[in-house]
Amino acid sequence: MHLLGASLLLLEYLAFSDAEDWKFEHPGTLYAWEGACIWIPCQYKLPGKRVSLDNLTVYHKYKYDDNAKAFSGNILLQMAKMNKLSQGRIQFLGDSKSNCTLRIHPAKTEDNGILGLRTTSGSEKWMEKIVLNVSKTAPAPRIQLPLEIREFQEVTLTCLLNFSCYGYQTKLQWFLESSQLPSNTSASLTTKTVSTQSKLTMHPNWTHHGRNLTCQLWNDNAEGPLSYETVQLDVKHTPKLEIEVSPTEAIVKEGMSVTMTCKIISSNPESSTISWLKDGIPLTKQETLQREQKMLTLTLTSVTKDVGGEYHCEARNEIGSEKSQVALQVLYAPKEVTTVLQSPTPIREGDNVTLTCNYTSSNPRVTRYEWSPQGLWNELIPGVLMIQKVSWNAGPFTCAACNSWCSWASPVNLHIKYAPKGVKVLPIIPHSEIHSGDRILLQCNFSSSHPTDVRFFWKKNGILLKEGRELSFDSISPEDAGSYNCLVNNSVGQSTSETQMLQVLYAPRRLRVSMSPKDSVTEGKDAVLTCESDANPPISQYAWFDWNNQNLHHYDRMLRLDPVKVEHSGAYWCQGTNRLGVGQSPPSTLTVYYSSETISRRTALGVGLCLAILLLAIWGVKLHQSWKRIQSQQGLQENSSGQSFFVRNKKIRRAPLSEGPHSMGCYNPVMEDSISYAVLHFPVDENDTPRIGDAGTSEVPRLSLNRDNSVTYSVVHKRQVGDYENVTPDVPEDEEIHYSELVHFGAGERPLDHEGVEYVTLKH
Repeated sequence: MHLLGASLLLLEYLAFSDAEDWKFEHPGTLYAWEGACIWIPCQYKLPGKRVSLDNLTVYHKYKYDDNAKAFSGNILLQMAKMNKLSQGRIQFLGDSKSNCTLRIHPAKTEDNGILGLRTTSGSEKWMEKIVLNVSKTAPAPRIQLPLEIREFQEVTLTCLLNFSCYGYQTKLQWFLESSQLPSNTSASLTTKTVSTQSKLTMHPNWTHHGRNLTCQLWNDNAEGPLSYETVQLDVKHTPKLEIEVSPTEAIVKEGMSVTMTCKIISSNPESSTISWLKDGIPLTKQETLQREQKMLTLTLTSVTKDVGGEYHCEARNEIGSEKSQVALQVLYAPKEVTTVLQSPTPIREGDNVTLTCNYTSSNPRVTRYEWSPQGLWNELIPGVLMIQKVSWNAGPFTCAACNSWCSWASPVNLHIKYAPKGVKVLPIIPHSEIHSGDRILLQCNFSSSHPTDVRFFWKKNGILLKEGRELSFDSISPEDAGSYNCLVNNSVGQSTSETQMLQVLYAPRRLRVSMSPKDSVTEGKDAVLTCESDANPPISQYAWFDWNNQNLHHYDRMLRLDPVKVEHSGAYWCQGTNRLGVGQSPPSTLTVYYSSETISRRTALGVGLCLAILLLAIWGVKLHQSWKRIQSQQGLQENSSGQSFFVRNKKIRRAPLSEGPHSMGCYNPVMEDSISYAVLHFPVDENDTPRIGDAGTSEVPRLSLNRDNSVTYSVVHKRQVGDYENVTPDVPEDEEIHYSELVHFGAGERPLDHEGVEYVTLKH
């Protein structure tokens, strides 16, 4: 019947659906207990091109009815057209597309079994199987241990429970024996797994071996743990030892016996060897060894002072070895006292040094210690001496261990390393004062150094200069003057000498004249000229000279011109003298400009002169017109020679003039010192006779103007650039040229063929 039912079921799926196209994802088995809840994470994929789920029915312990050709069973939930028709403890939390998540709350033991999800989409049908494992009580969590646990090695342990449900909070807690351990609980609710877990990280030691480790499941509403699991820790460790000595103080008198028993109190795995050692050397005398199970006894009879010392018991297993020690003291006077340097070597100056006073044995016990040399030392504990900031020349140290009497140890040399000491610059050679050009030698020296391998350096004015023990100057210059230091260093540090001042004497040099406020100033202001120099010793006397090398008989460093005048314009230079020589500066030019008051005054004078010249020009024009009228009436001409000349102005302080036409005959006193016009009178020759005109007319008596027989009028033109082609262009001093035409007035006729123009240069 079961085979028939399965066959019919298979035929149904083959006839009405494509089973391979239905896909479900969910945990295979879900665990819970009475009173908890069951969360079933579920995802599905519709077959073919179906886009929506039509119906969903949840069966519990379903079976297939061969007669009805349908499934039957306890229906927990039925969704028709995805509308909730009936509902009990089960909730559908999914949708009609892909989510088929279910929640059962509360869970009951009768829920144990198989759930069936019957889904339809159109003509497509499917039955999905989900297994529920519901117990009466909560199942115990599982503790997952690593393959091996060793002492001091970090390990992580996991407590796992195959249960988790939203709305029912659970947590896992760890306990080592009765002590709770800190841990975190995390849950996983996916279609792959539903679980709760807690991880414990610990650093086990050998005392954890064999102890119980428990993981408990708790719910907030429960009074105690719901379930738990306990494991016994297996911690691998080396043998752990314990030594018993008789007498217990391990102090015996010479001639007595002593027994030392070494016990293995724990070992995992079991130890393979156990032995005694004295001062690191194994004891091989079998008559002194009594081996028993997990212990080894060492018996020493009739002890002597030589048997005192450090005894070690050593046991070994597969993990490693372990030692335990005991110090046996035989009572007698201290012998073999030693001073031990505890500080790391090498020791440097300023380090803290620790010395211990050791001894092999003593009878009775040592009660005090003494140190040599005595000083402000700090004995931390008896037998341990602290020397703070040890000095570079600290001598050997020794100690004594004392009971009824004292035994002194051999001295210990600290071999302190220190930077060079006593660094200095040897006296300058020669010892007298240094002049520029002298040969000078500086030498560096030191008194002691440890280590002795040193290097020498020189600094000038704090700046590294060169390396070497000597610093020589074949011909010293003023620039070599300054403060010098010698530096000596070794592997410990560096020491610097006191500053050696090097002064170089030299005659005055680099003199120059500086002007304040500047090298150009307006008349009436103050001008201060300062003679700046470089000399050692400083200049003791100054002298001042002008542009004519004339001594101004002024012997201070500063020359004050108060007030300054235009006449002060020119070059000045100074001279400085010290006991080594004389130096002089190059000339520096001071330019003094007219003040605004002077310019205004001279401008007014120039305007007046221009007006006078203008009136003179007007008078000349009228005179010329009268002369032409008389000449035309008389028909007489008198030969007049035209003459031209140039006027050159050599004044160097004139400001350049802009191009353009200028008024004739006007003189600008502000810009020029020369006069740009002229009236020339020519003497009259009494023997001159009238000349016959072109028409053959008779002579006409000459007209006499005023008292002169002839008048010469000068027309003055301001020079324009490029106007005078016959002027030599390579005369740089001709800053200004005036052109003048001379006309001679008198009786007679001007020669027609005399058309040339003569030029003359008139220098002012």
